[in-house]
Amino acid sequence: MEPIRIVKNKLPEEWWESVFGEARAREVRRFHGTFSEYEATPLADLKELAGQLGVAGIYVKDESRRFGLNAFKALGSSFAIANVLREKLGLDEEEMTFQKLNSPEVREQTRDMTFVTATDGNHGRGVAWTASRLGAKSVVYMPKGSAAERLRNIRAAGAEAEITEWNYDDTVRFAGKQAEEQGWTLVQDTAWEGYRRIPRWIMEGYLTMADEAAEQLQGSVPTHVFLQAGVGSMAGAVAAYFANRYRKTPPAIVVVEPHAANCIFRTAEAADGELHTVTGDMDSICAGLCCGEPCSIAWELLRDHAEYFASIPDETAAMGMRILGNPLGKDPKVVSGESGAAGLGLAAALLTDPALEEQKKILGLDENARILCFSTEGDTDRENYRDIVWKGKYPY
Repeated sequence: MEPIRIVKNKLPEEWWESVFGEARAREVRRFHGTFSEYEATPLADLKELAGQLGVAGIYVKDESRRFGLNAFKALGSSFAIANVLREKLGLDEEEMTFQKLNSPEVREQTRDMTFVTATDGNHGRGVAWTASRLGAKSVVYMPKGSAAERLRNIRAAGAEAEITEWNYDDTVRFAGKQAEEQGWTLVQDTAWEGYRRIPRWIMEGYLTMADEAAEQLQGSVPTHVFLQAGVGSMAGAVAAYFANRYRKTPPAIVVVEPHAANCIFRTAEAADGELHTVTGDMDSICAGLCCGEPCSIAWELLRDHAEYFASIPDETAAMGMRILGNPLGKDPKVVSGESGAAGLGLAAALLTDPALEEQKKILGLDENARILCFSTEGDTDRENYRDIVWKGKYPY
């Protein structure tokens, strides 16, 4: 097993206020609250696990309950698509509600619109679900090696979908080309020069999840927040939110990626002002994190708010899945997929593996630590989930 690697980031000396803060989160959350399916997802308080691992608290936000889609991604895609429609209709943001966008007169104007995206699974399902709910069409492309179950779920949500012969980043480029040629709207959760507005809306959509978690903590301020990253959009938005909300005592933000797709880690490690990529096939069980090119907007936020960047083997994420799926005592069970469990897996490894004692000290993980993790997906590939949790595949 390739060892865990951690690099410490030098944060700016001057703190700066981000628009990804509490006020913006409340605006986004107001919009999500207009969906009949909306309810805050649970925050699991794992008291017995915290006691076992010798820390003051471990909390896990369970996004398997989000909109009935088994993952958090629809938060971003719904907010982005709604804003595209809002601009098309000339509405103010305060007027942007599901009821307004789903009205007969609006559906008449949007029924010929097509939204297209590339996805490892969860984002595409969110795009398909949102487009279908609002009377529009969607086309979804997936990278080679994508799980058949994830493809079926995207099609069941209303999209035309297929698995390509390329890796994630090349599939993103293909989706962008199709958007240009077909006159479709690209809804991609990564940014590049000339394409920043929609990715920013997607990132803002994720603030609902962060704001719910902060509210559910009931005044308990986390000392550490573990955030897994693919292109980094979720991690960047949530990192900025917590840095802003707890500006007097900001938590240590720890960004987690698999070794096979650690573009954010490489960018932080190089610290040369450039974005660093991973090319070729990215072979990891963490399919949702297998992205080789960082989102430029996300990196700007992570550069200024995240203190630690970690690159982990798949075995670490697998351990997180098993821990969450087999709770101690009265701790609630969290069914967490490979990508969703990466943060908790790293936290548990740091707290239990003697070989990581030095890294544990560097991160300040002691008896006073209050750790917050986000399980961003459930068992979106049930066969692989069972292989790992039931059969012990990828032992730590």
